[in-house]
Amino acid sequence: MLVWVVYDISSNKVRRNAIKACKNVGLYRVQKSVFLGEIEENDFDELKLKMEDIIDLTSDSVYIFPMTKKGLNQAGLIGQVFDKELVTDEIISKFF
Repeated sequence: MLVWVVYDISSNKVRRNAIKACKNVGLYRVQKSVFLGEIEENDFDELKLKMEDIIDLTSDSVYIFPMTKKGLNQAGLIGQVFDKELVTDEIISKFF
């Protein structure tokens, strides 16, 4: 399944743990607080549980959105699609 992860986390330590959790399930960073990738359903569930464990539920937020490839292709992307410093052309071409 294709998944977007978007977060707003205040603590640097917690943010680093969230980044590690995203990368551990195979997601690619597309902006500073946004990850995208294809993961298995069990990894989706594992990621949700991991994020619940590491964030401060009173001040942080994590959004995990499943999306079909068709939905991604229909998305309106305006301007610089991905932060070129964070994402390689190989990763961009994987999704477009």
